[in-house]
Amino acid sequence: MSGADRDRPAEQSSSGAARPGAPRRRGAAGGVLAAVKETVLVVVVALVVSLVVKTFLLQAFSIPSRSMEQTLDVGDRVVVSKLTPGPFELHRGDVVVFVDPGGWLPPTVRVERGPVGAAVTGALTFVGLLPDDSGEHLIKRVVGLPGDRVACDGRGPVTVNGVPVDEAEYLAAGVAPSGEAFDVTVPAGRLWVMGDNRANSADSRAHPDAPYGGFVPVELVVGRAHAVVWPVGHWAWLGTPAAFDAVRS
Repeated sequence: MSGADRDRPAEQSSSGAARPGAPRRRGAAGGVLAAVKETVLVVVVALVVSLVVKTFLLQAFSIPSRSMEQTLDVGDRVVVSKLTPGPFELHRGDVVVFVDPGGWLPPTVRVERGPVGAAVTGALTFVGLLPDDSGEHLIKRVVGLPGDRVACDGRGPVTVNGVPVDEAEYLAAGVAPSGEAFDVTVPAGRLWVMGDNRANSADSRAHPDAPYGGFVPVELVVGRAHAVVWPVGHWAWLGTPAAFDAVRS
């Protein structure tokens, strides 16, 4: 074979078979298989990232009741940062999601979805693609931190460490700070929490006989709610209000 022949690309023989060294053409089946592999890889990576984010950073929750009106409506979905408490400290006025300390919630009524629907819903909730509405969590506002004395005479404003707190910024319209009197000192490692719709909130005031005496252990706090993300018309940032700025520990 001449030098010119050695440099020529491989050609098909008269029988239609490619000569040795000829590049193979990818068939339609090979292209589909490659696309499927790539799609599966992207989905797996997305699920892993979502699971990591849910486990360590953020989680979505759905609001089941009217206890936080006017700040949060039934059906609102909020994003909760799991970095508070943790790297970031809790503050008076923060809205937090926490696990039921015991006896705050009625027994959960499970929605029948069928085996397939339940499996899909459970999996998507587990990785964080659906909000958690398992019936084991509550959302309230932190009014008292460990060591605080929180009180109300049932008529006037709530006081924290003797300082009256103006809660008009977030309380439901026309609702009193508390229709019942209380005077408590928050134990170490506990929180005193109240709903913004005080007339329709079974919060720390309502559970003196429950485990922890109506206080919420800090370790049961899942995180701090930062924003309403759904529905679109309810988008809002849930910052720390200025109502407690004058309170000192």
